[in-house]
Amino acid sequence: LLPMLHALIEKPRGTTRAFRDYPYLVARADGYDAIGRKSLRSEGVVASKVPHRRPDGAPHLATPYSALANEVAPYLGDAVAVVVAESILAAQDAASLVSVEYAPLPAVTDAVAALADDAVPIWSNHPDNLCFSYELGDRSASNAAFARAHHITNARLLISRVATSALEARGAIGQHDAGSGRYTLHAGLQMPHETGRDIAYLMGIAPADIRIVSPDIGGGFGLKLPVYQEYLLVLLAAKRSGRPVKWIADRSESFLSDQHARDNVCDVALALDADGRFLALRVDTLANLGAYIGQWSLHVPTGNLGGLAGVYKIGTFDVRVRGVFTNTAPTGAFRGAGRPEASFCIERIVDKAAVELGMDAAELRRLNMIKPSEMPYPTGLVFTYDCGDFPGLLQSGLEAADWWGFEDRRQQSRDRGLLRGIGLSVVIESAGGPAGKAFDEFVEIRFDSSGKATLLAGSHSHGQGHETTYRQMAFDLLGLEHSDVRVVFGDTDLVAHGRGSFGSRTMMAGGAAMHSAATIIAAKGKPIAAQMLDCREDELRFERGRYRAGQGNRSVSIQEVARASFNPFALPHGVEIGLSASAANSGGGISFPNGCHICEVEIDPNTGSVSVLRYHVEEDVGAVINPLLLKGQVQGGVAQGAGQILMEEVVYDGSGQLLTGSFMDYA
Repeated sequence: LLPMLHALIEKPRGTTRAFRDYPYLVARADGYDAIGRKSLRSEGVVASKVPHRRPDGAPHLATPYSALANEVAPYLGDAVAVVVAESILAAQDAASLVSVEYAPLPAVTDAVAALADDAVPIWSNHPDNLCFSYELGDRSASNAAFARAHHITNARLLISRVATSALEARGAIGQHDAGSGRYTLHAGLQMPHETGRDIAYLMGIAPADIRIVSPDIGGGFGLKLPVYQEYLLVLLAAKRSGRPVKWIADRSESFLSDQHARDNVCDVALALDADGRFLALRVDTLANLGAYIGQWSLHVPTGNLGGLAGVYKIGTFDVRVRGVFTNTAPTGAFRGAGRPEASFCIERIVDKAAVELGMDAAELRRLNMIKPSEMPYPTGLVFTYDCGDFPGLLQSGLEAADWWGFEDRRQQSRDRGLLRGIGLSVVIESAGGPAGKAFDEFVEIRFDSSGKATLLAGSHSHGQGHETTYRQMAFDLLGLEHSDVRVVFGDTDLVAHGRGSFGSRTMMAGGAAMHSAATIIAAKGKPIAAQMLDCREDELRFERGRYRAGQGNRSVSIQEVARASFNPFALPHGVEIGLSASAANSGGGISFPNGCHICEVEIDPNTGSVSVLRYHVEEDVGAVINPLLLKGQVQGGVAQGAGQILMEEVVYDGSGQLLTGSFMDYA
């Protein structure tokens, strides 16, 4: 009936006749141990990379996030069974025959409701649904500032739950070599080396026993940072079956099982004096974590809280974040990973304060902005800004958008029966990784005997154009043409080390490593060039890929030196064959790109239809390597932000059923 593989485990007892007749069942809920915990380490659950604590100081509540659900499936989309077949149609037919007995449990999908006194804990071994509580700032100083404030603005801000919806859905191919005992995982991953180490740990094998291959993929945005259940399952199934095992999510499955993002309820209060200056900011956030804690779930709502300070001088802060369990998909990192949420809170409360005070929104911001002369500026909330001209960016943005001519344009819209609005946001983010941690990156430059170079990068490209920017750097640093450089990434057998791509870090970390490796290459080639030019090394200077002797015209290119490096008879004494160098920079620190965005919209009051008429961006991004790629990143960010504000929201009903399982429903 179905061209299935041989039985991958013993069939669970108590199954129906169909299960006994057809040997395709890998595991189901009551067969969990066969492919779940016993195939993994005894502690083989996906755990948080970031530890937090509960209000009493106890460690945050952990969740049994393993390869398959055991006894409880806490959200719609949790994996409870695995079927392996020789075709997708056969596997789907077989999966439809898997019978699981479900006993409904009380469900809660809203973070506020999950903390109510009568809420049933998602996990029966936990006392409640509060995973952790995290605080920053000075509560007593903030209370004092609020007590003496001339005006206090309050708001409850809802930040919708969103689906990453990368162009390329998640997928994986697992292979196992019985001879060597090694596993190979082909998957779209942003951090191949770290993911490989994590999977090795979960499976109880040495990191050297797993190879990760992650080619250029169609979008990551944080979605493809963590270990997912399917990556473990294809490897375990490949070992059991002796065959490669492939899994690819369709779009509906992605809506169900991919980690979602955002989903915060933020109570925000801003205290101001009689002149409109900011005295204190209070933020109390409930972060919906979903049913399980993913590897980065606890970092996202707490790792970028410094952004709440915005570009302003704020006297003191009182910030609390509570992570809450609900019967929904786990939440994780997604473009910005806490940065957009922080910017949304501070900018929305400033706008509301401007309305309540009857002030121009731009002027209220200008009054409270940090000035360039005050740099470096410790915000009092995590970050110390190194540089920036926030008032200058605001001014250029206002001029470009004709801020002061808005009322005339609003009247023109009124004459046509339409509403017209204008929005302003001055934002800042930390770039380079989580608070400057995990900043190291690896680059190796390896010339071959033809004089062409292979650049092995520990970062990963999933649409950002890293191949182009690395080649541009190779031209600037070593004089190599685009066609003479091959860029390799995403293969842990080829690239010795890597941290991956996330947090707007690749050119800061990878670019720094590239610069270091190129410097080493130039130094290693100097003895060979000196012999070729019949001069002393101290007479040489290296410029735009050429070694030049003294003040004359005699020179050789780095590629000529590379070719000579493979000729043992042309090498100076003691110089090794070949020309290569690697560098793993760990400089630490972060940078603070910032900008001014101004959006103008028109709304039809009869239909609610929104038209975005004008959108102006002024941004300070530091050194620009490729203007076209930069423009694409900015445009993509604008589109992504507009998508969430105008249409995107993952919605569950009260029973835990996902109501937005397709793009049509999701918008």
